[in-house]
Amino acid sequence: MLLGLLSVCWLAHVARAQGTTSASKPSPLAQFVDDADKAGLTMMTVFGGKDSKKFIIETTGTGVAIFDYDNDGWPDIFLVNGTTLEGFPAGKGPTNHLYRNNHDGTFSDVTKQAGLADASGWGQGACVGDYDNDGWEDLYVTYYGKNRLYHNERGVFREVGEASGTAGSGKAWGTGCAFVDYDRDGLLDLVVANYVDFDLSTAPAPGERASCVWKGVPVMCGPRGLPGAKNILYHNLGGGKFADVTTKAHIDKTSGHYSLGVATFDFDNDGWPDIYIACDSTASILFRNNHDGTFTDVAVSAGAAYNEDGREQAGMGVSVGDFNGDGNLDIFKTNFSDDTSTLYRNNGNGTFDDVTFAAGLGLHTQYLGWGTTFFDFDNDGWPDLLVVNGHVYPEVDKQHLGSTYPEPRILYHNNGNGTFSDISVEAGPGITAMHAGRGLAVGDLWNDGRLSAVISNMNDHPSLLVNQVRSANHWIGIRTIGTKSNRDGIGARITVKAGARTLVDEVRSGASYASNNDMRVHFGLGASVKIDWVQIRWPSGLTERFDDLAVDKIHTIKEGSGKSAEAEARPSGGTRSQ
Repeated sequence: MLLGLLSVCWLAHVARAQGTTSASKPSPLAQFVDDADKAGLTMMTVFGGKDSKKFIIETTGTGVAIFDYDNDGWPDIFLVNGTTLEGFPAGKGPTNHLYRNNHDGTFSDVTKQAGLADASGWGQGACVGDYDNDGWEDLYVTYYGKNRLYHNERGVFREVGEASGTAGSGKAWGTGCAFVDYDRDGLLDLVVANYVDFDLSTAPAPGERASCVWKGVPVMCGPRGLPGAKNILYHNLGGGKFADVTTKAHIDKTSGHYSLGVATFDFDNDGWPDIYIACDSTASILFRNNHDGTFTDVAVSAGAAYNEDGREQAGMGVSVGDFNGDGNLDIFKTNFSDDTSTLYRNNGNGTFDDVTFAAGLGLHTQYLGWGTTFFDFDNDGWPDLLVVNGHVYPEVDKQHLGSTYPEPRILYHNNGNGTFSDISVEAGPGITAMHAGRGLAVGDLWNDGRLSAVISNMNDHPSLLVNQVRSANHWIGIRTIGTKSNRDGIGARITVKAGARTLVDEVRSGASYASNNDMRVHFGLGASVKIDWVQIRWPSGLTERFDDLAVDKIHTIKEGSGKSAEAEARPSGGTRSQ
């Protein structure tokens, strides 16, 4: 009896010391709820069979884009849709959906009014960019089949894929994409990842080959055993026309990969945008910009192709951010189940180290990751990580293979010391809910510094994750307007100095899994109530400093309106391909 009493007293003492008693337990850092239905995001994502997947085309799912299509200052939501093997009667197939932000926490479906109800098929990803510099964001949507480019004509879209030269042959399987001004001529170019060279009419059936069996169970075939595909780079010629420069730019020298997520960023800080592509079951790709209209794949020599064991992984989504605050942009990549996601730390010398386990991100091998993004949900100045999961084989639910088809999301909180903590369990029902998730985009949907997430779920309604915890920390948002540079300022490198912290990020299109985040760059500031300065290195090469910018506000900054400043690292001289 006495021993039991002493044990209880000791456990109570330990609980108090660790702050785990009900009276002293700290409030949760996040409490995400799924407000999609309440907000009016009611579409059904249709993508292949629900209970089984006969072919790989049924497994990849669709992306999300957050962008202000009508220029009212409030970000709207675009969701890509798919189809089924059986198809639908003419005019009855599922379409993509565009939701207009009503400024009150709700959205209205404006797909038809906006001219976007014309397309159905195996939709995949989406990316955003003002390719003609007219001040209205245009939209590119990838497909298994011909891709579509929608020109924004003051809030109504006109499909110009064929006319612009960006539709493709109709035989490719487009996945991730991103607008990027790779030659810095002021016009946005376009990079498109392609997954598998796939022919539905000759595709092998489940179990037909050794590569069509997983843990002893017959499953759909691929990507291993299927031919890989080549990625595409389109050069913007102006006048609404693009040219396929894949061969000219040496993009085709890296072939035979199964490419999915695309992220553009200046990894070596030389002033020229580079391209990272997450690849399924093959080495990832890092195209270094050679400043002359060509690229070299340096993923292997840079340490970003494989994991720390030198092994190929099955990459899906990718995000870029400075997780450790050293001023260098790092890479986070999601992978297949029975593996971990991968965090590559940028060493600042053109190389990366896999620091997944050192950072505390090697825990969840049971999940299959797709969309992901760095985002500072609590505005403490350290970018956190959100990962969307979902298996590709519905059969795992019946066969008890150590995974489930629907899976929860993972929310990692950045501890500010190079490590992360998994806070998913206490981060709210929006995180712990089980879905077969795919695309993910994040944005400040309410213009109040509170970042929310939109997720595409397989054969289900989308999710809208809204954080119910309002942090007292401060923040700043930056929207860039290029003049000599492309109008979106895509590729601009933004540095924020606030007290002891220096924060760095870039304006980018695309990333995550086949998705596009709100392109207004968001920085959490922690307790700082004052910003010392903001510096922007524009794609044109101009570097400017802006003083006296207020916190807790989104600022629109126009190229040429600041004070001239020395670049962090002057772009090395090179020629621009025209």
